[in-house]
Amino acid sequence: MKSFLILVWEIFKILVVSLAIIIPIRYFLIQPFFVQGASMEPNYQDGEYLIIDEVSYRLGEPLRGEVVVFKYPQNPSEFFIKRIIGLPGETIKIDDIKIIIENKANPEGFVLDESSYLKNVPPMGQETTTLKENEFFVLGDNRAASFDSRRWGPLPRNNIVGRVWVKAWPISQAGIAHAPNY
Repeated sequence: MKSFLILVWEIFKILVVSLAIIIPIRYFLIQPFFVQGASMEPNYQDGEYLIIDEVSYRLGEPLRGEVVVFKYPQNPSEFFIKRIIGLPGETIKIDDIKIIIENKANPEGFVLDESSYLKNVPPMGQETTTLKENEFFVLGDNRAASFDSRRWGPLPRNNIVGRVWVKAWPISQAGIAHAPNY
């Protein structure tokens, strides 16, 4: 009986230590996320399991090209995944298959080269959006099937949960996520 109680006590200690390590990591450092839908294809598929880095944006700002998970501005209980295209203070001009970014460094604008992660971009029509402070313009990689900033407007900074850090499932596609170099 005494050895059974010792075993139970040891298991209890292991559980307490494990929870003391896992809970802070889960709630303050990283978060799991399952991709739902086709809006980020071909780069992120429905059902893929991702690990989201929640720390980076506490220390720095989101960068163009990073894929982020965020609370949908019109219903914060829903989480979306999209790619950051426009940064605070920029003007984003969509001209069919081209995205033109105007900012202080490029007042005449530059065409965003998305060829490293998109092969076929369907026409997106014409649209111009000027972002305010702490606003981002996000798009799904599957432009034809994405509900994004083109429909509901800029993404507020405080809605961003974190950036995609690791693609964990399926194992055959596991790896660290990288933002493109524009």
